[in-house]
Amino acid sequence: MAHYVDGFVVPVPLKNLAAYRAMSRKFGKIWMQYGALQYTECVADDVKPGKITSFPQSVKLKADETVVFAWIVYKSRKHRDTVNAKVMSDPRVVGMNPSTTPFDGKRMFWGGFKTLVEL
Repeated sequence: MAHYVDGFVVPVPLKNLAAYRAMSRKFGKIWMQYGALQYTECVADDVKPGKITSFPQSVKLKADETVVFAWIVYKSRKHRDTVNAKVMSDPRVVGMNPSTTPFDGKRMFWGGFKTLVEL
């Protein structure tokens, strides 16, 4: 069965990594509560700047930051849309103040993807 995946990449200041992890756990539990099949966030370990493009370049990474690469798995795009509508109306998410998040949301990027290969 082919799934649908939301993916995102975000720069996180190293000094905020613990706060980011706490926020991610909180939001991951909310997504899972509303039906996401999987919620995963990963911090860069072997990620180097490229000559043309790379994870660091994609978010204009600063010297005191790291890159987080993440994805959320759903049954289908319709399922994703249903889950996300519930998440975005949840008071725990609605009450989040973008000015106090532990990352720079202006340099975050994301998108929805149809799976091409699943093994």
